[in-house]
Amino acid sequence: MRFDVISLFPDMFSVVRDMGVTGRAHKQDRWSLAVWNPRDFTHDVHRTVDDRPYGGGPGMVMMAEPLEQAVNAAKAAAQAAAALAGRNADRDIPVVLMSPTGRRFDQACAQEFAHGDGAILICGRYEGVDQRFIDRCVTHEVSMGDFVLSGGEIAALAIIDSAVRLLPGVLNDAESALQDSFNTALTGLLDSPHYTRPEEYCGLSVPDTLMSGHHENIAAWRRRQSLALTAARRPDLIESARQAGLLSKADEKFLKELKPA
Repeated sequence: MRFDVISLFPDMFSVVRDMGVTGRAHKQDRWSLAVWNPRDFTHDVHRTVDDRPYGGGPGMVMMAEPLEQAVNAAKAAAQAAAALAGRNADRDIPVVLMSPTGRRFDQACAQEFAHGDGAILICGRYEGVDQRFIDRCVTHEVSMGDFVLSGGEIAALAIIDSAVRLLPGVLNDAESALQDSFNTALTGLLDSPHYTRPEEYCGLSVPDTLMSGHHENIAAWRRRQSLALTAARRPDLIESARQAGLLSKADEKFLKELKPA
C-alpha cells in the first residue's frame, strides 16, 4: 500500500511514518508514504498557493494549478514505484479530498482503503479549494464528521492509521482488528468492555465470567455487553445490524429483555 499526501505541512505526517503500529509497519515496508507540498509546484518568488475568492467573502482559496501539478507528480511517482515492484502501473489511483461535503468516513470505508493499493490524499486549507481542481482531479471526497478542522491533515492521518492497521501482519495478533468496534466481525456494533490486572482495583473487581476460563461463556458475555453498550450509546448501529439481518434470535431476545417493562 502506498499513500501520497498533498499538504502544506508535510512534517505532520512523521507521526504515522515513524511512530506506533503504523511506524513499525512502515519500517517493515508494509506500506509507503510520500508527501508533496503544493508550494514546490509554484513559479513565483513567494511560492503562492492561495488567493482571494471570486465574488468576495472572507478567507483565501487554494489555487488549482499547484494542487493539480502536485497530484500529477504524485501519480507519476506512484506509477513508477508500481512498475518497479512488478505491479500494474496503469491502475487508476483514487484522488481523495478531505471535505465536509464528502462521504462520512467509517470502519467500512477504512476496510475499503485497506483492501486497495493506496490513494492520493488532498489536504485542503484556508476557506476551501478551487472547484475547478476538484472537477478535474478529485475522484472521491471524505468527511470525518459534522465538524470543521483547520485543514485536511488530521483527517488524512486518521485515514492512513485506520487503513494501515488493518493490513495483514501489521497488528501482533490478527484477531485484534476483528474485535474492533464497528467491525463486521461484531456485526458493526461497539466492542465490549475490557479488563486486565490486577483482579481488583479501588474496590472494583473483574467480572467473574472473564475469570472462569470458560470460552463459550466469555464469548456470550462479551456479546451481551456489546449489545447492551451499543443499545445505550449507539442505537442506530443496532438498527443497521437488524436491517442487514445480522442479529440472531438470541441477540433480539436479549435486547428485548433490556427494555423496561
